[in-house]
Amino acid sequence: MAVAFVGMVQAGQCADSSLSAVLLHSGETLPLAQDFDPAARGCRLDRARLQNAGMRIADALSHGADLVIINRFGKRERDGKGLSHLIGRALGANIPVVIAVGRDHFADWIKFAGGMSVRLGCERDALEAWWRSIFTSNARLDVGSHPTVCEILK
Repeated sequence: MAVAFVGMVQAGQCADSSLSAVLLHSGETLPLAQDFDPAARGCRLDRARLQNAGMRIADALSHGADLVIINRFGKRERDGKGLSHLIGRALGANIPVVIAVGRDHFADWIKFAGGMSVRLGCERDALEAWWRSIFTSNARLDVGSHPTVCEILK
């Protein structure tokens, strides 16, 4: 049975201008890096481009989804920026969210998610077992299911 999922994962690297997002629901790749400046230091994320990716995900989410996948929960999301509005929207609609959360942001994630979290190892078997436990044969989610987090172990 087909699963309707929306979201994005990162492609490329923050250290150069190859940073981009792959929109999972369409397969489209969107650039996220600012135009390359050799003198710049740190991540050169273009916030307007991230916002554009977020709007495309929000549009897809408005057509329905069984699952939302977001690349990571980081300092922007902790501060209510980045893709936090999409994550909050999915949580509010009881749509499971798969998201990587580093150890340094895990406490912030628990606070953001209001404790609605299942901590999984970042292995395919763990994700598949979790999904089977919440996804019913008629492609509807159990009312009592909770969103999930996949913590990146560093």
